[in-house]
Amino acid sequence: MLKTYKLEQFRANEQILYLPSGWNPEKNELPKTAILGTNRQSIACKRHPNGRNVIGISTALARSLNLPKKVTALSLFMKEDSIYLGVLIGVFTAGFTNFKLSPVGERSYFFRKLLSVQSSLGVIPFVFGEKHIDWENGLVTGYFHFGEAWEVETVPFPNVIYDRLPNRRSEKRKTYKEIKERLQREYGIPWYNPGFFNKLDLFERLESVDSVSQYLPETHAFQSFEEIERMLSLYHSVYIKPRNGSLGNGIHKLTYDRQAQDYYCRFRDPGGKNRLVRFSSLERLMNSIFKNRSLDSFLVQQGISLLSEDSRPIDFRVHTNKDEEGSWHVSAIAGKVSGIGSVTSHANNGGVVKSLKELFPNTSSKAEVEQSLKDAALKLSHAIEQNMEGYIGEIGFDLGIDEDGRVWMFEANSKPGRAIFSHPHLRSFDKLTRKLALSFGVFLSQQALQHPEEMMP
Repeated sequence: MLKTYKLEQFRANEQILYLPSGWNPEKNELPKTAILGTNRQSIACKRHPNGRNVIGISTALARSLNLPKKVTALSLFMKEDSIYLGVLIGVFTAGFTNFKLSPVGERSYFFRKLLSVQSSLGVIPFVFGEKHIDWENGLVTGYFHFGEAWEVETVPFPNVIYDRLPNRRSEKRKTYKEIKERLQREYGIPWYNPGFFNKLDLFERLESVDSVSQYLPETHAFQSFEEIERMLSLYHSVYIKPRNGSLGNGIHKLTYDRQAQDYYCRFRDPGGKNRLVRFSSLERLMNSIFKNRSLDSFLVQQGISLLSEDSRPIDFRVHTNKDEEGSWHVSAIAGKVSGIGSVTSHANNGGVVKSLKELFPNTSSKAEVEQSLKDAALKLSHAIEQNMEGYIGEIGFDLGIDEDGRVWMFEANSKPGRAIFSHPHLRSFDKLTRKLALSFGVFLSQQALQHPEEMMP
């Protein structure tokens, strides 16, 4: 991990950089160039004249590099005769407003918290969108938050870009693809966590991977009523899900009662009410519930008899993140208890977030469940990374454990929601996931510096 030093500016008209007394580069030669993002400047570099273990930067050099005024800590690293002042991380998103207090609307709070870990990492993160790029001068108008209020600063193109687009619609826009390709191709800037996962595509890629195939419930594109009948006879229940849905919207659970020979469908109606409807045949069920809807946009997934609390099924949200060394970690685990009569465990449908300790008071049971979930999440993270395109730095898994203790993966999300962190026992994990999300940016920037040819798309 890069060491972070306090940063102090001093007035001078020359391009001067003072190095901390405790910083020892591999070579004893002093750097001749300072670099911030894609900006570089020739410098006079000296050891700190007072022997202090802080970075000193002249006001003239700070201006030349477009260093934001309120940056108070930076990491340092060298390549040849150049010194890099921290890692400039651009967080790319959409949905900007004209309000100073909430420049990214409701998501401003999340971004403010994300940027709050900057000093401890020695990075300079900022939020920007497509309209904030000055291609002619190689500059970006970025939104910064140093603890008090949102501020706008003009900075160089960043070392690395963290993709936080809010939805698939914004991701499909032609301009987004053009911006991404241009920054990668012309400037060699790594772009991580691009693309929402297509649920069916992900399952199809993973089902042939021996290390993780045991975690995958049978999942298919909708093909025919006969296929659903076959799966119902095997598993008793199946889920019909939108291929690109989110927040549990549009999910239906179909169950077959062999004794009565009736079919049941549990779902949430457009008014937000949980419904359970009975039909005498699968054809009547499908023609009624999915009337005027294209079944080609749905997938069919095996139902699992899950662990439950008070007859309410439990699933688990498990977050994994890559760190500054490029290694996967499990960064958070929470249980989610389904709402009464609900087909999912989402909070908007009555679901309740609980810590593992609350769900499993017995210490050994908790440890066993936790280890099973961690093992599965890490294996799945490695498999997804190896079988999907782009640099993936974080994943949110929806996992289940059946009554025999087997772990199942229902979904994996490249831009996971953060609802579980509202639980008081999970707030420390909230900070860890934010810190790791930016730490991976440090790793990628170092890789791009050391092995630029390998990082090209």
